[in-house]
Amino acid sequence: MRKLEKINFKKLNILIVASEMEPYAKIGGLADVCASLSRALKDNGHDVRVVIPKYESIDTQSISIKTILEPMGVWMGNIQEWCSVSEIETSYGVPVYCIDHKLYFHRDGLYHNKLMHDYDDNPVRFGFFSRAALQLCKDINFKPDIIHANDWQTALIPAYLKTWHWNDPVLGKTASLLTLHNVAYQGIYSKHHMDYLGLGWHNFTEEKMESYDRLNLLKTGIYYSDAISTVSPSFAKEITSPHGGFGLSPYLSKRSSVLFGIVNGIDETVWNPMTDPLIPSHFSSTNLRGKSSCKKALQKSFKLTQDSRRPVIGAIGRIVEQKGFHLVAGVIKRILDTIDVQFVILGSGEHSLQEFFGSLPHEYPGIAGSFIGFDNSQAHLIEAGCDFFLMPSIFEPCGLNQMYSQHYGTLPIVRATGGLDDTVENFDEKSGEGSGFKFYDATEDAIYNTVKWAVSVYYEKPSQFRTMINRVMNLDLSWKKSSQHYERAYHCAMINKSYADQGFRPYYW
Repeated sequence: MRKLEKINFKKLNILIVASEMEPYAKIGGLADVCASLSRALKDNGHDVRVVIPKYESIDTQSISIKTILEPMGVWMGNIQEWCSVSEIETSYGVPVYCIDHKLYFHRDGLYHNKLMHDYDDNPVRFGFFSRAALQLCKDINFKPDIIHANDWQTALIPAYLKTWHWNDPVLGKTASLLTLHNVAYQGIYSKHHMDYLGLGWHNFTEEKMESYDRLNLLKTGIYYSDAISTVSPSFAKEITSPHGGFGLSPYLSKRSSVLFGIVNGIDETVWNPMTDPLIPSHFSSTNLRGKSSCKKALQKSFKLTQDSRRPVIGAIGRIVEQKGFHLVAGVIKRILDTIDVQFVILGSGEHSLQEFFGSLPHEYPGIAGSFIGFDNSQAHLIEAGCDFFLMPSIFEPCGLNQMYSQHYGTLPIVRATGGLDDTVENFDEKSGEGSGFKFYDATEDAIYNTVKWAVSVYYEKPSQFRTMINRVMNLDLSWKKSSQHYERAYHCAMINKSYADQGFRPYYW
């Protein structure tokens, strides 16, 4: 993995292309990153623009949006597709362009239908979206120094830049960075989409685009991008280890000299206990009275017994095995039966786990609460009102909730993997230092013992507990530092691109 060096930067033209962006379309953390990073880079003085699909679910009535191109032609293989482009005006000055193709994006879900089945034509949908983002640059004469692609949905952009646009007057000098937010999702689909994508069957090789006779979009981006990043240093190491990378570790290892691990930041204009409009009382590290009020409101909202002395453990997220919720399901009753705590959970996911956690309040009235689905106000209330936040992920590229929790004085209990390991310092009994509680084994016993340990500190060492709250609330978790790391990764990508332009084989190929 490449180390980040200190570099002085000129103003860059940056195009971020992503399949999600908060608040317009969101499934996971990619949406938050796209919004927060673009804003931070804009604040750093760069010309930043974002391209997303115009999904039918985007609420166009509550935003300022106008059509700027109609129609726009996009060549896919030997077929010209037609679409329109709208522009959203954001309050922070970053233009957000929306690619509108009704057949591809006016559907029930972003990537799958209501039954959670992937759309079979996802390579067509997002291959088109990637090419449309490039065509947009040509049509509005925007010359990016760097295009920042994200995950499998836009991983074909580096390939298109090098095969279709290598001598283009607008895009010929544009470098690419591909960020891997979650390597488990690779965009693996039938190879019969190759002709439509227009990259030629000579690219359908094990090294570039092929995985077991199927198309792998993420592998394509890994091969063709000028630099690669993932969302924490630990996860960057994990995915290049022999047993990491979900099958892509050999290909990522070949690119390790241009692989950056950059921890996400949090948007403090959205997640700030001193200004958050979604919580009943504001508070700070020097005045926690408002946090006590938030805890009371949380207990009332989830129908828990009103008890300020009893600690509340919260959990938010996709209720799936990757997040470790199958382990929580196996141990939570033991926790509630033997440890004096309350528990609340917010999220959705696997049907059997949803049913389990949905029925928990009936078995443990006043002690357990659940909300199956997503509610932004409840999410903020959990972060503000809980004493602990549980994240037992099997793997976690970065994670954001543990950082939201720290900012709200809610101490994280996490499995030491990926970004969770990077962003949480384990509590030290002797010194009192630390920013949370970590365990290493993905087992029910590990969760139980760590929860018991954390709760014992809460009850038996209140001064150390209070000191830890003060410490975590004063951590710098903003995007300022992270955005500077992205600038350095962009610089690396641009250098590698310039090597190729001069006829040299870049050192990482």
